[in-house]
Amino acid sequence: MKKIRVIIRGKVQGVFFRVNVEKVAKENGVFGYVRNVADYVEAVFIGEEEAVNKMLDFCVKGPEGAKVKGMEMENYVGEDFRDFRVE
Repeated sequence: MKKIRVIIRGKVQGVFFRVNVEKVAKENGVFGYVRNVADYVEAVFIGEEEAVNKMLDFCVKGPEGAKVKGMEMENYVGEDFRDFRVE
């Protein structure tokens, strides 16, 4: 099981970034959350390595209209989740 916390910077708010991350997470069986924080998006992805890697690949590009300028990742050590939610 892979557990990653991600900060995504750039034009990532107001472009349906969170909704699209939620959709991709549910399609791939990934648990965690995504939320807006100040001028970036924060997400936690918990799942099989291949599924979490798909999430990271999606976040590098983002949905149409997004312009991702950078991404920071770290191992996540916190509560486990049973679903994926937008906060």
